[in-house]
Amino acid sequence: MKNILFVASECLPFVKTGGLADVVGSLPKTLDKEYYDCRVILPLYSFMPQKWKDMLTYHSHFYMDFNWNSYYVGIMECEYEGVHYYFIDNQDYFTCDRPYDGMPYDIGRFAFFDKAALSILPSIGYRPDLIHCHDWQTGLIPVYLNSSFQENEFYRGIKTVMTIHNLKFQGIWDVRTLKDIVGLPGYYFTPDKLEYNRDGNMLKGGMVYADAITTVSNTYAEEIKMPYYGEGLDGLMRARSNSLRGIVNGLDYEEWNPAIDKNIYANYDVKSVIEGKAKNKEALQKELGLTVDPDVMLIGIVSRLTDQKGFDLIAYVMDEMCQDAVQFVILGTGEERYENMFRHFAWKYNGKVSAQIYYNEALAHKIYAASDAFLMPSQFEPCGLSQLMSLRYGCVPIVRETGGLKDTVEPYNEYEGTGTGFSFTNYNAHEMMNTVRYAEKIFYDTKPAWNDIVTRGMEKDFSWKNSALQYQEMYDWLIG
Repeated sequence: MKNILFVASECLPFVKTGGLADVVGSLPKTLDKEYYDCRVILPLYSFMPQKWKDMLTYHSHFYMDFNWNSYYVGIMECEYEGVHYYFIDNQDYFTCDRPYDGMPYDIGRFAFFDKAALSILPSIGYRPDLIHCHDWQTGLIPVYLNSSFQENEFYRGIKTVMTIHNLKFQGIWDVRTLKDIVGLPGYYFTPDKLEYNRDGNMLKGGMVYADAITTVSNTYAEEIKMPYYGEGLDGLMRARSNSLRGIVNGLDYEEWNPAIDKNIYANYDVKSVIEGKAKNKEALQKELGLTVDPDVMLIGIVSRLTDQKGFDLIAYVMDEMCQDAVQFVILGTGEERYENMFRHFAWKYNGKVSAQIYYNEALAHKIYAASDAFLMPSQFEPCGLSQLMSLRYGCVPIVRETGGLKDTVEPYNEYEGTGTGFSFTNYNAHEMMNTVRYAEKIFYDTKPAWNDIVTRGMEKDFSWKNSALQYQEMYDWLIG
């Protein structure tokens, strides 16, 4: 039995802000329990819903030296869906209304969390063979393991994996403050270790000292070795390329299943997708005030409304695209200019564009089930889950070829009769629009070919099973 410990700042169902929570919530329960004892350590945030707090039982507590003080470290625990979870309790750091408050507060919060996560291991009687760290919030764990924790034989030989979910966020603050907070010797703050442009960088520290680095798609693993995507760390990525691999995230196929989904208007599977989507489209058009038309192409967008997701491209040609025989439904929040842009087009093209500027999980399911196509023209996308959800629901993705989008959406080839979606290469508004119009042409002129694309997409398997096997292979390679 191999002991694998996950340490992360968020995890479904306890707390979620993004795809990180989906991974940490899904991967541990998918690992083969015959060979792996996988456990998870999380912060005990005060804002966590009461129903999850009520599940927790007290394990123990102690006091830990940190940032020139002695801090309380409480340990709460529970078992959920076959996985053992530990929650680190400290009112100074985890009394908050959201997991991230910005710098420099988050530096102290997660540096404390990293040191506490290692410190509780003897108390809970669990020595991991490998610690799987997620994003910059856990970047100090490999560094601490290399430092003072080496004095204790319990910690010697523990391997670490650092997974990058989004390289844009790195945990950067000035060296003097960071050094003061984390309590590491000065020689860790040099350009070959934690120093980055004269600041301290927690993610960089994790990547320097981890035994292996993963990211959430093969293409993104290659992209971040280049300056355009590397966020200033492309040199380190190239230096550690032998230890870097990409493993595409999976999708929870129980939660996202049109055959049993309670959120959608009518259930369907791959055999009944044509009739099922027609029923869902009609019901969604009625609910959102769109013109009820079973034959019109409905394009869905469910996203954070930010530059990263390609909304500057959409803004440039939205008026033009609205001249076509299509409808748009948009769900999400984000930058004010994009929120207002979609409100404007919903007013200008009443009955043709629906802008839902908020987020609602049930409505997201309905949009995937009702839409014919899903538009996702991201500037960069480490993995992306929306395209996996759309494939699962027979909603044809239209994406830019970057990161996980390139790895999971096979572009349609009308001559060979292959492909699960439509894609374009350059970050260019008219190239995107031309791809949308090509998709429209197939939808309207060769409906059997379109239906085949839908079927092929639904038959793809992007569940966690395949991803879990790749992680298990890496764990075995590291632990030996």
